[in-house]
Amino acid sequence: MHDTKQISTFRKWMIAIRPFALPASTMPVIFGTILAVVIGKADFSFWRFILAFLGMIILHSGANMMNDVFDFKMKIDRNPTPVSGAIVRGLLSLRVVLIASIGCLLIGSGIGLVLAWSTGSFLIIIGVIGVAIGVFYTFSPLALKYHALGDFAVFLNFGLLGSLGAWFVQTRTFSWLPVVWVIPMGLLVIGILHANNWRDTLSDTETGVFTIASLLGDKNSLYYYGLLIFSPFLVLLALIVIPRIWFKTVQPMPFTFFITIFALPLAIKLWQRALSRKKPKNPIDFIALDGATAQMNLLFGLLCNGALILYYFTGKFLG
Repeated sequence: MHDTKQISTFRKWMIAIRPFALPASTMPVIFGTILAVVIGKADFSFWRFILAFLGMIILHSGANMMNDVFDFKMKIDRNPTPVSGAIVRGLLSLRVVLIASIGCLLIGSGIGLVLAWSTGSFLIIIGVIGVAIGVFYTFSPLALKYHALGDFAVFLNFGLLGSLGAWFVQTRTFSWLPVVWVIPMGLLVIGILHANNWRDTLSDTETGVFTIASLLGDKNSLYYYGLLIFSPFLVLLALIVIPRIWFKTVQPMPFTFFITIFALPLAIKLWQRALSRKKPKNPIDFIALDGATAQMNLLFGLLCNGALILYYFTGKFLG
């Protein structure tokens, strides 16, 4: 049992919630909202945005805690990491975290129902899929994380569905635009999860858990990680250039998205940390690669949202 006397109650819950990972879900919500206003020409509803934003934070927090509960019960979590492990550290009991996770999922779902009442029933479909993925991410019988489906699950929940839901909340219409344009951000979300699973490959395999990382092995996991942190730049380039050349009926991404290049140096640093995983300069470099990838996801998301705002003010010149 770890000494918990020096850790405040607030800090214990922050460890359980893992706020460093929340931008993975909130950036697509902000992106889908701005996209709806700038490209979709929607009238911005502040209160619907706030509800969508808070709802996503609460649902993501609930999913994080439920993930910890079932990882602990499956004996997957044996050692705490620098930024998580509230249960395995003995900071909070399994029962308390489980109750909190269920409460968050219920509150988040309630917020979703309020938004659906004011926008349309299509949001219920998005919400049901999202909550189901969050619950069955580690909950049997599906346990998506344990059957190499975790990458696809977070790509849907913290990428496509988040952006599409935020778009619908503002426009009350469906569009493929928030689904396609958020793909680069979704790839980085997978990168966060893969960095986590890559680190935990040995313990996952010993407990019968299969992730993409454990199936690929160390060397191929390195290549996969490189694909996840560098391909977003290539996808953005394709979305900017290809519609302007071959598919002129398709809305191209504005040229302002080239500002995402400012996130490339961080991607290179992450790649260097991944390359030196067996002989890191700092012992924590590979252990905390998921947290560092989350920081890149945050920067990249901010730049994407900034690109839309910049286009709003300079569209006639940089569109």
